[in-house]
Amino acid sequence: MTFDQVIGQQEAQERLLQLEREQRLPHALMLCGPMGCGKMALAMGFAKHLLSRNSNDEAMLARWEHPDLHFTYPTIKLPSMNSDHKPVSDDFARQWHELIMAGCYFTMNEWLEMMGGENQQAIITAGESDALTRKLSLKSSQGGYKVSLIWLPERMNIECANKILKLLEEPPQQTLFLLVSEEPERLLETIRSRVQRLDVKRLTEDDIREALISKRGLVEESAQRVARMANGSWLKALELLSNDSENELFLDMFQTLMRLAYQRKVKELKTWSERIGTMGREKQKRFLEYFLRLVRENFIFNFQEPTLCYMSQREEDFARNFARFINEANVIPISELANRAIRDIGQNANGKIVFFDFALHMIVLLIQK
Repeated sequence: MTFDQVIGQQEAQERLLQLEREQRLPHALMLCGPMGCGKMALAMGFAKHLLSRNSNDEAMLARWEHPDLHFTYPTIKLPSMNSDHKPVSDDFARQWHELIMAGCYFTMNEWLEMMGGENQQAIITAGESDALTRKLSLKSSQGGYKVSLIWLPERMNIECANKILKLLEEPPQQTLFLLVSEEPERLLETIRSRVQRLDVKRLTEDDIREALISKRGLVEESAQRVARMANGSWLKALELLSNDSENELFLDMFQTLMRLAYQRKVKELKTWSERIGTMGREKQKRFLEYFLRLVRENFIFNFQEPTLCYMSQREEDFARNFARFINEANVIPISELANRAIRDIGQNANGKIVFFDFALHMIVLLIQK
């Protein structure tokens, strides 16, 4: 089965297969949707489906080593690379193969760890677009489709994006581009106009619950709680199952920030900001995204409607005493503050300065009634 690794998403699977059946398959498809909904799993499953029609070697497809399947993904520059070298996907082919053989659901953080560059921001370089152009200029080795699967095309730098645009404008014969994007608004408008977009919805609680029972062996009650907290993301569900979850660290940091800000301990807040400032930028952004979620959950907690809250037991225990400090007067300014910090970190601002400023603003915002 080609979609055997996909959790739920029956409607999206059928839409992809219908395009092929009705011979309406465009030269470029872009699957969009939130993290953990299964976009990459769908794209990989569909690529396998198309390539299997002209391939007699199922084992080759099972290993993701088909000669007509070309993966493009963000990469980093290692210290061992020459100064003028533009990193390409082939530089990390071994690590990528190890990652996808473990499953079709993974995060940028996992990929960065595989490459050995957690403190870097991964991008797709112009060197990659040149390499892809050369690969796609060759005829299909099996006589069917050539599939170019691009993971997170929004991470292309401008030089790469312009070269990919030319490929999309004049696609090589029998080539299908499958783009998998979480932030399509970051792509050039000219690229977005040349692909057919397919929006993938969040997973249902039932799909996640059933997968947790069948694939992870959870009992019904535990599976239901995790499925609810996962908020439509299989990746989030897996994260919640992990004993060394990053969320535990982030909760401790959130609690420390709020306590120190309430007590107006500026010196200790500076130490807090220096600690988080040493983390990689991707991890800093993940903390801020966690921060935003917990602010929202604490605000909703005040309404005493359990069905509206999505917190772990530890998060809920903290909210019982803290939630009253997040109210109508400050919930929006706090959220805007966190979003500005995400923007600044994304633009390579100094993390220690960003988070110290962030912490000082929290002192003022927490006292608003």
